[in-house]
Amino acid sequence: MPKVEPFNQHLEEYEHWFTVNSWVYESELEAIRKVLPTSGRGIEIGIGSGLFASPLGIREGVDPSAAMREKAHQRGLEVQDAVAEALPYADESVDHALMVTSICFVDSIPKSLLEARRVLRPGGLLVIAFVDKDSFLGRQYQIHKHENPFYREAVFVGASELDQKLDEAGFAVEEFWQTIFSDLDQVQSLQEAIKGHGEGGFVVISARKPL
Repeated sequence: MPKVEPFNQHLEEYEHWFTVNSWVYESELEAIRKVLPTSGRGIEIGIGSGLFASPLGIREGVDPSAAMREKAHQRGLEVQDAVAEALPYADESVDHALMVTSICFVDSIPKSLLEARRVLRPGGLLVIAFVDKDSFLGRQYQIHKHENPFYREAVFVGASELDQKLDEAGFAVEEFWQTIFSDLDQVQSLQEAIKGHGEGGFVVISARKPL
């Protein structure tokens, strides 16, 4: 079952977090821009309220939360009611797909990755951005997850584990980028992304569907 209730009930709290943590948000956007294509048809899987899709130039996506979809519609985005394991797109119909912090909320990572692979055109790119379970930030989130209405039901994943799952789903992993190198309340300016994983709390993986 999709984990939608916290997002339906706490939309304003969700939006407010990105205002309070604006430099974290900007740093995450910049890390995603390192690998996200700027042309072609892109979708976001778990588009939420559109806070990432909109500034990144993605105009459509899916989300199971009605409150999040409505907010995304207000931002001018085209959003369908669907989950990562059952996307409402034809085979090989999109050029790139983005998932931002949604991988920890899906019911099945393997099914979600296979579904993303199905809708991507040959040579298409899947970009997954997430809080790395094995990072300092991931460990903090797991310790305090029951205090947070959004992450209470999250199942965090590590960068190496996701790398393996992408390989098993038939993707060729190309790049890792990471950002957020200090506690969130200490991020008072843009934190430049660097390649790799293991230091930053927020990791971006790009993986390509073979031709």
